[in-house]
Amino acid sequence: MEWLDKYTFPVEGKFQDKTYAQQIASFFLDQLLKNGTTSALVLTTVYPQSVDALFEAAELRNMRIIAGKMFMDRNAPDYLLDTPETSYEDSKNLIKKWHGKGRLLYAITPRFAITSTPEQLHLSGVLKQQFPDVYVHTHLSEQKSEIDKVSQLFLNSKEYLDIYEKFGLVSDKSIFAHGIYLSDSEFNRLSQADSTIAFCPTSNLFLGSGLFQLNTAKSQQTPVKVGFGTDVGGGTSFSIFQTMNDAYKISQLQGKNLSSLKAFYLATLGGAKSLSLEHKIGNFDLGKEADLVVLDTRVTPLLKLRNYRNNSDSLTDIIDELFTLIILGDERVVKATYIAGNLVYEHKI
Repeated sequence: MEWLDKYTFPVEGKFQDKTYAQQIASFFLDQLLKNGTTSALVLTTVYPQSVDALFEAAELRNMRIIAGKMFMDRNAPDYLLDTPETSYEDSKNLIKKWHGKGRLLYAITPRFAITSTPEQLHLSGVLKQQFPDVYVHTHLSEQKSEIDKVSQLFLNSKEYLDIYEKFGLVSDKSIFAHGIYLSDSEFNRLSQADSTIAFCPTSNLFLGSGLFQLNTAKSQQTPVKVGFGTDVGGGTSFSIFQTMNDAYKISQLQGKNLSSLKAFYLATLGGAKSLSLEHKIGNFDLGKEADLVVLDTRVTPLLKLRNYRNNSDSLTDIIDELFTLIILGDERVVKATYIAGNLVYEHKI
């Protein structure tokens, strides 16, 4: 909450200016492409014009972006507050305007339970009923202090997830950011609902939030869809390689191993499944959209020294080379990014 109050909220206030929102949206999407991210679920702000700015910029680039106007009617600065009624009407209009337009998709976006009243969460659930094909995007169990605050605000809820379940916001198109302090029951219910957790390791480490239980989420008993999130609002890098790097460390701190194959799966097809888009993107199957990234495994002097084997077809060597990208890689590894088969970014050395 201190991070939100001191840094995040003041910056979000600037997005009331459509021109500013357009400038940042353009910069933001170019950073995604530079870092090899072709599709993303994005948190905007409470201002409808910020949603328009992002979708307009994404449409120009033919990117698949999922986003929506944030719901927030309490526990935030006055300049960022809306009402249950305005959040409902604004979002309804934005869904009709953008959802399914080209490659753009919409997400009903209550920031988290602390900043939305029951009345607002109820109307977000009504929207989900009216537009069952749209996504839900919110936060869940990121910080212990957050969980304590939620329990004070929602006295009749035994667990954090109960709140979202009560208002009809837990489904196969619901993405919950973080999920660090989930109970076994919550993991089980997320699994049954086929919901997704966005694992944001750079943010979790930077803010000291805690260690996400990836092994529990991917267990046979309670399998939950997981996708990597950079969470650049609280994270430290746009790079999926840096994200995998910190995910590896979080697993190590729990006595678990995140293999390079599993990490790259979560960054590709696993990420597509987490957004219910595996029928369109995520691998090279025939008929899928050609959102592709070309990687240079020897782009830096250190990587060139480390990956001295050229064109090895040994599975062990390939796994080892992928691991070097996780540990030593950054945006420089991305040689080229293609959207729907068209070159949109090329690394100039």
